[in-house]
Amino acid sequence: MDHRGAMAQALAAAREALAAGEVPVGAVVWRAEGVIAVAGNRRRRDLDPSAHAEIVALREAARQLGDWRMPAGVWVTVTLEPCPMCAYCLREARVTGVSYGADDPQRGAAGSLYHLLGDSRLGPAVTVLGGYQAEEAQALLDRFFAARRGSLGGGVSEPG
Repeated sequence: MDHRGAMAQALAAAREALAAGEVPVGAVVWRAEGVIAVAGNRRRRDLDPSAHAEIVALREAARQLGDWRMPAGVWVTVTLEPCPMCAYCLREARVTGVSYGADDPQRGAAGSLYHLLGDSRLGPAVTVLGGYQAEEAQALLDRFFAARRGSLGGGVSEPG
């Protein structure tokens, strides 16, 4: 498994989230040996404000691995730059690194707005690689929000 393969699966999860009426964000927890967990956003489905793709995928990975701490070499690939909630959860899970697609200039905590993943005051920094298939990830988000604006008759601001 590599970052590009993981992003392909994250984008598939984002498309499934879009089809379910969720903000189209997908995440994959993986290591070189293969995928551990895949998830898309599920906030509406689960009625859970914390059910962002990264957190849902980390919960499943923890169940699969039998530990809340991710072993060395575990990465999370997500279609949208993690928000502060997700970034801190990724740190707490002890992931080795995060790769993501589209930047989030409004809520991004991997460098766009905040630097929570790289802030050494919070413990060991998490490696961050951005821009993987960013155009495709952004296109899914643009499609979702254009449809929301059309159906609500105005601007919508909803985090991933």
